[in-house]
Amino acid sequence: MIYIGADHRGWELKAKINDWLKGRGYEFEDLGAYEYNAWDDYTDYAIDLAQRVAADADRHRGILICGSGVGMCIAANKVKAVRAGLGFAPDQVHAARKDDNINIMVLAADNTDEITALELVEKFLETEFVESDSYLRRIDKISRYEGPIAVGNKH
Repeated sequence: MIYIGADHRGWELKAKINDWLKGRGYEFEDLGAYEYNAWDDYTDYAIDLAQRVAADADRHRGILICGSGVGMCIAANKVKAVRAGLGFAPDQVHAARKDDNINIMVLAADNTDEITALELVEKFLETEFVESDSYLRRIDKISRYEGPIAVGNKH
């Protein structure tokens, strides 16, 4: 499952990405924002989406969008088993998926046009993680630092 969420600064770009996902037959769930609300908080969308991705972190993916991308990225990475990365160039997103196995990509709506955003989403969804010893070792170190995920605890 692909989850997508955005705050008030990212909801317009999210709608364009939703149309692209629909057009290519991707299964996804839109977690909001569904309309402009200047008083919403990016943290609410980031944590909700990150918990859903973490429920099956090797299979689920997420796309988050806020103004700078940084707030969503920080918040999402607080959830165990989440590896969120800020996407800004196709080759960088490719490396983040291939080497670091990011399961959430975060976009900066204030700095990413629609064409670039769609290129980044495509690269994120179509690039597979390369399970080399060095990449697995590094991700395992992060997982050990996070500690175990308690049964029934989504974060």
